[in-house]
Amino acid sequence: METSIVISGFGGQGVLFAGQLLAYAGMDSGYHVTWIPSYGPEMRGGTANCTVIISQEAIGAPIVSRPDIVIALNLPSFEKYEDLVKPGGLFVVNSSLVDTPVTRTDIDVVYVPVNEIAETYGTNKMLNMAALGALLAHRPVLTLAAGAPALAAPPTSIAVLPIEQPELEAAGARIHEALRAAVESFPDYVEKGPVEMNVEEARMSFSCFDEAPDCMSQVGEVLEVGLVLWGKLQR
Repeated sequence: METSIVISGFGGQGVLFAGQLLAYAGMDSGYHVTWIPSYGPEMRGGTANCTVIISQEAIGAPIVSRPDIVIALNLPSFEKYEDLVKPGGLFVVNSSLVDTPVTRTDIDVVYVPVNEIAETYGTNKMLNMAALGALLAHRPVLTLAAGAPALAAPPTSIAVLPIEQPELEAAGARIHEALRAAVESFPDYVEKGPVEMNVEEARMSFSCFDEAPDCMSQVGEVLEVGLVLWGKLQR
């Protein structure tokens, strides 16, 4: 048994994390897995997708042209992948953002209002989990129970932003390295890096007047990390 899955949507919808969760759950269940991410250069709102293969045998190639299953979380993904789903495959569509009917009759189609489902749990950040639930309900390539330990498997990821203050470049570099070293000292955390975007670039990208949590949290969503850490120099 080998099943190929593509998850596609906007950046910030948790596309890559959903794929990672499937891959971890597959490994925990004793399968061979691959996870290949792909995303555009946009900080937020650009396209993102990933390809996951779960197999009982060794996987020959991680690239898939005709996936068995596709989750389309937005309209561009729907339009791109409708014709690419393998005949007999499954097409999970986010009906919260897509109201276009599927024209093919040789695939199974499931429309799921994942945004609304996520909101019932208090946050739209759960929409990727709602989509995975729909996938596993219609194609049980893994059990729902297999996903539970996978949620706790990866340590919390942290992005350590560089400090960009030319007049204090040496001091900024020392603080940045000290923060990175601090992250390494805690086993429950792992640094995602290196991160090229510094604090000032992050503020400008999201029109932040300062490093307020509500604004800077958007940086974490785009970088697909749980925490964003940075230092600030003052004379």
